[in-house]
Amino acid sequence: MLWGYCAGSGKSGYQICVDLAEPAYKCSCPSRKFPCKHTLALLLSWADESVSAAEPVDFARQWKAQRAGRAQAKVTRASAPATPQQQAAAEKRAAVRDERMRAGVDELARWLDDRATEGLAPLASAGYAPFDQMAARLVDAQVPGLAARVRECGAVASSGSGWADRLLVEMGLLRLLATAAGQLDQLPEPFAATVRARLGRTPGTEEVLATEPTRDTWQVLGSRDTTDSTLVARAVWLRGRQTGQVAQLLAFSPPGQPLPAASATGTEVDADLYWYPGALELRAVLRPGQAAASSFAAPAGAVSVESGIDQVARALGADPWLDRYPLLLRGALVPGRDGSPWCVMSEGEALPLIGAASQAEPWHLYAATGGQECDVAVEWTPRGVVPLSVWTLGGLVNA
Repeated sequence: MLWGYCAGSGKSGYQICVDLAEPAYKCSCPSRKFPCKHTLALLLSWADESVSAAEPVDFARQWKAQRAGRAQAKVTRASAPATPQQQAAAEKRAAVRDERMRAGVDELARWLDDRATEGLAPLASAGYAPFDQMAARLVDAQVPGLAARVRECGAVASSGSGWADRLLVEMGLLRLLATAAGQLDQLPEPFAATVRARLGRTPGTEEVLATEPTRDTWQVLGSRDTTDSTLVARAVWLRGRQTGQVAQLLAFSPPGQPLPAASATGTEVDADLYWYPGALELRAVLRPGQAAASSFAAPAGAVSVESGIDQVARALGADPWLDRYPLLLRGALVPGRDGSPWCVMSEGEALPLIGAASQAEPWHLYAATGGQECDVAVEWTPRGVVPLSVWTLGGLVNA
């Protein structure tokens, strides 16, 4: 951690603390900006190696102890047994929600069957309206995950040439999810947890932190932000140096509001990672207040494109609705020609690049690599891969 004093407009200097592991900030100034300029000044001094090592002063030690106490209290609350009254109230709420969910799932299944019976052609001229109406009913049924996928179908139906094929795939996956949701009590628990997560029912962070963690040196391969009408989501992709496991850290905020600070690409931390339940261990959470991150020269465990495709296939076997997955590939970026897309290629196998202009045609990455093979971190999607970062002889370059 860092701590220091900064002269301000008040009579006494401001007290500043920074927890480098999360990161987290504390300053005694009245600024509404977070982190404030005094905190940034301390961080810049640290980055310039002008902050010396010392034993924490009282206010820094107290702040760190308070943070550790709050973190422990969260774990204690999550692991504490519920009282009979709390348990009865929770069971009643769960029963009401389960009934609403079943009704919503049944309605979605009928709606999808009707669309298949009528054919997809009427949807081409109907616009977003039928999808938005169905999504609104699913929100009322408290299955927001299904509602989001139905809205995505509306975008697919308006996506131009080849829309019918793409829509049929999405509606087929929706029908599979509706069928699985109607048989939750018959599914193996890990897969049932996956289905619940796709419906939008995930456990709280405190409950996840009460599970058994995986210890490793977690390397940050990259991050990507996505936006819909209600939320901005940031996915940070990690890979364990020893275990080879990949992980996704998710953060959300309303549009226009800042997202929490993300771990920097090219850094690693020796820490415990806690997994959300599911047949595929992917989404996870790091316990706050662990060791500070440090940079690494190159990531461990890059594979060929063919091996990367095999990794995705195994992941899809555990979660058929998976639409984002990290890959660390050893390959070359190849520019597209005659209308073909750019791709990342190794040993004769290739994956097309997609994304914004700078991602689908990443000239700056091509210039950094010189067209040679290097370690490329990408985010796989069903339509292609989005480049996140590359490691060349000159070091890390972000997409």
